[in-house]
Amino acid sequence: MGADSPHPVRILVVDDDPGDVLMIEEALADSDVDKVIDVVSDGEEAMEFLRAEGRHLNARRPDVILLDLNMPRMDGRQVLGAVKQDEDLRTIPIVVLTTSNADTDIVGSYTLQANAYVTKPIDLDDFNEVVRRIDEFFGRVVVLPKRA
Repeated sequence: MGADSPHPVRILVVDDDPGDVLMIEEALADSDVDKVIDVVSDGEEAMEFLRAEGRHLNARRPDVILLDLNMPRMDGRQVLGAVKQDEDLRTIPIVVLTTSNADTDIVGSYTLQANAYVTKPIDLDDFNEVVRRIDEFFGRVVVLPKRA
């Protein structure tokens, strides 16, 4: 996956804000990187998806996760910690994509082994550009772990 892979990059978007999800999906659609996008709206659903449990029994392992921090039921920090402690999931790159620019969130996310921390821009054009760059990076530049 990633650099010169013949397979689409599987992206899991974990965000409870329907407006942000729509903007992320539209920005990703503008890119010519071959991808499959799955969306879940909170941390508990993200963990069910990643473990192929509950209503996500047929979920496919993502190649990269775009993770919001502030969500109901189970927040992004808890998801990040759970994924990075799980031997089967820890190699999935996680990009924290959130509105928070608080130092405690930034340091905390990297302490929990986030692969990148990106603050969501307020300007729509800037937002689209940031998401496209993330897509380009994980879709064309890096080599991602092979799927099991």
